[in-house]
Amino acid sequence: MLDIDKIRAEFPILTQKIQKKDLVYFDNAATSQKPKSVLSALAHYYEAINSNVHRGAHTLAAAATEAFEQTRLLAQAFMNAEHLEEIIFTRGTTEGINLVAASYGRTVLRPKDEVLVSMLEHHSNIVPWQLACQATGAVLKVIPIHADGSLDQEAYRNLLSNRTKIVAFNHVSNALGTVNPVKDMIKEAQAVGAVVLVDGAQAAPHFRINVQDLNADFYVFSAHKVYGPTGFGVLYGKKKWLEQMPPYMGGGEMIKEVSFERTTYNVLPYKFEAGTPNIADAVAFAESLRFVQQHGLENIAKHENELHDYAMQLLPKVKGFRAIGTAAQKVGVISFLVANTHHFDLGMMLDAQGVAVRTGHHCTQPLMRHLGIEGTVRASFAVYNTKREVEVFVEALEKCVKMLT
Repeated sequence: MLDIDKIRAEFPILTQKIQKKDLVYFDNAATSQKPKSVLSALAHYYEAINSNVHRGAHTLAAAATEAFEQTRLLAQAFMNAEHLEEIIFTRGTTEGINLVAASYGRTVLRPKDEVLVSMLEHHSNIVPWQLACQATGAVLKVIPIHADGSLDQEAYRNLLSNRTKIVAFNHVSNALGTVNPVKDMIKEAQAVGAVVLVDGAQAAPHFRINVQDLNADFYVFSAHKVYGPTGFGVLYGKKKWLEQMPPYMGGGEMIKEVSFERTTYNVLPYKFEAGTPNIADAVAFAESLRFVQQHGLENIAKHENELHDYAMQLLPKVKGFRAIGTAAQKVGVISFLVANTHHFDLGMMLDAQGVAVRTGHHCTQPLMRHLGIEGTVRASFAVYNTKREVEVFVEALEKCVKMLT
């Protein structure tokens, strides 16, 4: 069982007042808050071991390198990757996808080859593939969705063919919270010879990732959605693909030998980690992984699902409430509209009552256009949220509705 009061005490930001009211932070799908252990680790790096990694012979360099590489070991365990060198450090999910699209995609794609993405995708899992297709003459195709926000699996299977070379989809929709059947989808794509990238940005905070069980070719996520720092992320790639792929960026660390005539590249994972990395945030992310390990992702997911279900008991009683995305398999994300009220107005009015939610298209403009709307209000839950906060949120929303009618 989780002691939520004790967990909340680990997050200093939650104690502040917003508009003279207790903060209710329901914008976790955008970024989660950080526990004291992460903040302390970040400060400790700069105060005690600040140094560049890998190339120094002095004590601070050794300490920084050890802490930096410890995070790689923890990330390997977090994802259950077979090989340590399959864990590539990036600036986040977006860079991870761009790396694969540029390095793998532009290498293997040929004119008339096909890349499949889904209607649910974040822009960061659309635009890099558009760029790869534009550069190679490949064709981008879209997996449609049902009215409840779940992917149309029959349509997906019909789209797969021997022309399909790459399939990219999210594990969990950031806009709707839909959980996709990724293991089955990976198997079906690989059956036609396609390579699969999974955007796990919204999955990693909610449930255990096992890339070997999924048999994913590539899997990406960001630290800042898993109680960690911004500007840091992880790309998992099967060793056989990473070894074949050319470097994404050139510079220090990713080389063995450089001359003006020829350069040879470093071994994995360093071939894809050019330049001075985001050392401090990498070191601090180790504490994020220890945090979720300590409390258990299964326990965290159970708590978040209870909050989601409780909110969905209360919200339909709000006049004009309309849920957007009602798939059977979801995480703790609720997208909604209220009557004809603009989502931005609702967000501002909720903020005036101390409730932080996300409004807009959530970087999923194609999805919103398909749904015939401009955007939604999105409430998303984390381990430190409570049922009382759900009640405060619903009460605040009811006040907004009364003010608007």
